[in-house]
Amino acid sequence: MARWLSFFAEYDFRVEYKPGRLNVVADALSRRPDYAVKTADANRIGVERVSAPSPSLIDDVKAAAVDDDVIRIVVPNDYDLRLRIMYEYHDAPTTGHPGGEKTYLLRTRVFYWYRHYKWVRKYVRACEVCQRVKPAASSQALPTLSE
Repeated sequence: MARWLSFFAEYDFRVEYKPGRLNVVADALSRRPDYAVKTADANRIGVERVSAPSPSLIDDVKAAAVDDDVIRIVVPNDYDLRLRIMYEYHDAPTTGHPGGEKTYLLRTRVFYWYRHYKWVRKYVRACEVCQRVKPAASSQALPTLSE
């Protein structure tokens, strides 16, 4: 223990508590590598980027929606349907795991549901692939010494 204390004494760091549900990066690092999420490179397999959702998804959403003159489709409080929509706009091989803002902007052109921004943010934060691959948010710049 004393050896570790002397080792860490050489570094200037700060320990912060992070609740388990928010610490998805550590969760991804603790998973077994043989259970790694498999992803396909869309360019390598010859798939072009598609910005429109699949026809079957649109049919399912239209069946659940009320017919009116609203430009966007209001998605009912159906958890599985919302997960399918999020998959199409974030996890599908043709989308490339865009960040929270881009996923929100892509999806909000067609769909709307109550607290959709919060839903998208929570979904993207919990995405295992994004936590492994995307860089962490940059920390604040260190102050410079003034003369």
